Amino acid sequence: MTTGNMISLGVALVVLVYGVMLYNGLVAVKHNVTKTWANIDILLKQRHDELPKLVEVCKQYKAFEQETLRRVIEARSRVQSAREARNIGALGEAEGALRMGLGRLFAVAEAYPELKANENFTQLQQRISALENGIADRRELYNDAVNINNVRVEQFPDAIIARLFHFEDKPFLKFSRAEKADVDLKPLFD
Repeated sequence: MTTGNMISLGVALVVLVYGVMLYNGLVAVKHNVTKTWANIDILLKQRHDELPKLVEVCKQYKAFEQETLRRVIEARSRVQSAREARNIGALGEAEGALRMGLGRLFAVAEAYPELKANENFTQLQQRISALENGIADRRELYNDAVNINNVRVEQFPDAIIARLFHFEDKPFLKFSRAEKADVDLKPLFD
């Protein structure tokens, strides 16, 4: 084998090893997005399971505002549908509606001292609040993972491998406009 052939073979081997390293890096980033989504999914499922219990406790108080309960139930259903469909855009909107509904439910509960004193209600409220905080934390981690994925997929030379092996951008989990807007609490206390 001539020196020229050995150099060509060496260069080809270096390019191949570099290409494999890029590919493996993209695979790791893609799976990190999947893993962070799975972490959100677990918390969404746990909250999904807790909400009917909260609604049932509130229903025991006949005077409790039924419209608030209806909104929470509908929002819960929309979150579940978006979660099962893995529709990140719809999930962001549904999450906003559910958070607003829960906020209203907890605010309205302030007017019901017997409900606030109910041990089941208090435990469920604390559990759901903890899940909400966990979801917010995981949402941030998910969006960070998506950002890293999307940068790698577009960045040269990773973009060559990404296009060749069909790696693609992932959607961010965005907040709805309603969730980012200031909350008007005045109607709750009228």
